[in-house]
Formats: sequence, structure tokens, C-alpha cells
Amino acid sequence: MQSRHQMIEEDIKEKILTGQFEVEEKLPTESELMKEYDAGRSTVRRAIGDLENKNFVYRIQGSGMFVNNWKSSNQRQTKKSPIIGVITTYIGDYIFPRIINGIDQVISEKRYTLLLANTRNDPERERRELITLLDNNVSGLIIEPTQSNLESPNIDLYEQMKKFKIPAVFINAKYPNVDSYSITTNDKSGVRKLTSYLMSQGHKRILGVFQVDDHQGTGRMLGYIQAYQEHASIDFENNILMYQSNDNSKKVLNRIKEHLSSVNPPTAIVCYNDQLAISVINMIKSMGLSIPEDVSITGFDDYEISKYISPSITTMTHAKEQMGLDAANLLVKLMEGEKGESIVYEPEIVVRDSVKRIED
Repeated sequence: MQSRHQMIEEDIKEKILTGQFEVEEKLPTESELMKEYDAGRSTVRRAIGDLENKNFVYRIQGSGMFVNNWKSSNQRQTKKSPIIGVITTYIGDYIFPRIINGIDQVISEKRYTLLLANTRNDPERERRELITLLDNNVSGLIIEPTQSNLESPNIDLYEQMKKFKIPAVFINAKYPNVDSYSITTNDKSGVRKLTSYLMSQGHKRILGVFQVDDHQGTGRMLGYIQAYQEHASIDFENNILMYQSNDNSKKVLNRIKEHLSSVNPPTAIVCYNDQLAISVINMIKSMGLSIPEDVSITGFDDYEISKYISPSITTMTHAKEQMGLDAANLLVKLMEGEKGESIVYEPEIVVRDSVKRIED
């Protein structure tokens, strides 16, 4: 648990990092800070003293306390190798270890220091991790956005990064209100191909299940819609189920179960990703149904486990390790003052055993 002076220090530091207190701006007096934080003089002085030691503020005798140019001051103070921060929604599972491995290959070769953080897809947690990494004087950031289909509530931090020329590269998606480089997958094109493939196998009633608070999910949903638009004769048979990342997974699966128990159940399901597809397969088996005999299942991301479960999952490729390599190489370019380009990968279908052809 933080002490009182640490809480005051962290609050003032956040205001500096987010630009509420600009560089060279005069800070409130000790008396004003005592009143604002309802704290004693010694507590406020200790908090300010710690901020001085970390180069966030400086004093001028007789004039008061001012915001230091913390970024340039820290760069002058340190002789260590550059620090690269990596923020993902999750670190230890699904496709992320391979992305991080790709990043690490480049960063290790450059002998840079790598700091990892994860947000668990929570904007407040993203804010805390950004502040922590900026406090650690990172030279650049690789970021997987949190709830990327929504406007970032942390735009103030991203604006400060741009102001202090701290380059950032976004992976998998990017925020609509943040201008930066990105390494992404053409999610729309991928699911359009996948849905069209199901149609070529005779499927008409296809349920699309998409997470819609990130760009990947909305892009994939648009690809599903486009495939039906290109097959006007069966356009009326499309069915979409939308959910958000913080929705209860059991409730999402129950909603899918309702569709499967209806009078005209889907013959195929396009899942947001392989992780969801695996859960759906387990749920379908618990209903006493078989895949693909009763219903075909597809995913996205070509998760390593997807080819080993029964049945193996038809899916779309995801660059993973290459994404990490490209993101790190792009960031290094930007840190060295060179120009770079965003990259969009074109996914390809991986046909496995979870799809059955329906004969007319």
C-alpha cells in the first residue's frame, strides 16, 4: 500500500506526464499543495523531493517550484542502453508469446532493454502501464491498443509522447484518434475469404460471432457482411452475434447455444478468433453434437493449438512472430530518425477438418 507522500508524488507526476502541468510551468506552492492534498508540510516536501530526484521538478530559490523537461533531463542523466516498452492486452497466452518473441529477437540484437506490460484489455490499466513506462524513460513503445474500436481515454498520454518525440508502433490495431504507425492484419479481407469459402462448401445459414470493441472484431464482421453482399441470393440468411471483451464468456456461449437450438440452426459458425472457436467446439460437444457433421466451425489467427485439437480448426493465418520482428524493426528506424511505413498483412485460409461440405 502506498504511503501518503507516494500518493501525492504519483498524482503530481501523472499531471506532468499528461501535460496538465507543462514543462517550465510553475507548480502550486507548498501551502497550496498542502491544502489540495490535505497533507502536512513534511509530507508534501518529501513528495516534491522525490520528484526532484527523478528530474520531474526543480526549485529556484525565492521563485518556487517548476516542471522540469523530464525527458531530456533523464536522457542526459542515463548512459544505459535505450529502453523499449511493449504493452499488449495479454502476455502469457494465445498468440502473444510469439509476437513478443519476434520483438525480442530484434531488441536483443540491438542490446536494448525490453520492458513488458499488459493491460488485460482495461483502459485504466493501460494508463497505469503507460505512466510507469514513461517514468522509466522509455525511448520507444510497441503497443497493442486496449478496446481499439473506442476512442482512447488516454489520448493525453499519447499526445505527450508525440510532443516529446517518443515513437510508438501499434500492433494488431490502432486507435482512431491517435496518429501513429501500425503493423496490422487485413481482418476484413480475411473473414470475407473465410465466409466465402464456407459458402463455396454449400453453407448458407452462417452465424458470425464477433468481438466489436476492437478493430480486429469490427473488421472481421465487415468482412463477413461483405461476403454476404457478394452472394445476394442468400444475403437474408446471415446472422451476426456481437459481444464485447468484458462480456461474460459463459453468456456469450449461451447465446451461441440458443442459435444452435433454434428451428433453423446455422450450419456453420465464423468465430472471432481461434480461442473462441475452441470454446465453441467444447460447448457444441457438450450438447451431444458433432463437428463438422452437425455444424462447421472456423476461427482466425492460426493459433498453434488449433491444428492439434479434434477436429483441427479451419482458420486464417496471422503473422505473429513476423509481426513482432516488423514492429521492432520499424520502431528502431523511427528511434534512429528514419522514416518508416505501416504494414498490413494479407491473411490466407488454412483448411483443416472443422468444415464439412454440404451437398445440394
